[in-house]
Amino acid sequence: MKNNAQATYTIGQLARAANVGVETIRYYQRRALLPVPHTDTGFRSYPVALAERIRFIKRAQELGFSLEEIAHLLLLEDSNDRSAIRDIASERLEQVRAKLHDLHKMEHMLSQLIHQCASSSAQAKCPIISALTTQAV
Repeated sequence: MKNNAQATYTIGQLARAANVGVETIRYYQRRALLPVPHTDTGFRSYPVALAERIRFIKRAQELGFSLEEIAHLLLLEDSNDRSAIRDIASERLEQVRAKLHDLHKMEHMLSQLIHQCASSSAQAKCPIISALTTQAV
């Protein structure tokens, strides 16, 4: 980083600060998640605060938000529309809960199948393959 008076990064410095590659920054710029700084000198300077925005984008992706949802969240944050932000987060929460429900069902079914396979005679086929072929998870 340059001195505090300037408080800017080059694209490489920004990438290192946000723990992403330069191509990730360029991709986010193409997707309009990050601004493309204008320059008169031929060198683009990026505000230090963009590193935090990139970390937000990466974390939101890890939590399952699509880039479209992230772009919407960023627009809403800029306008401080708390209600709309809550609505998007609530929708994501419902999706997470549905996945958790499905995962719990899958866990129970696999646990039972593993137990059946372990407790069946050596001559009998293990029921896991046939059960997964015939049953919806």
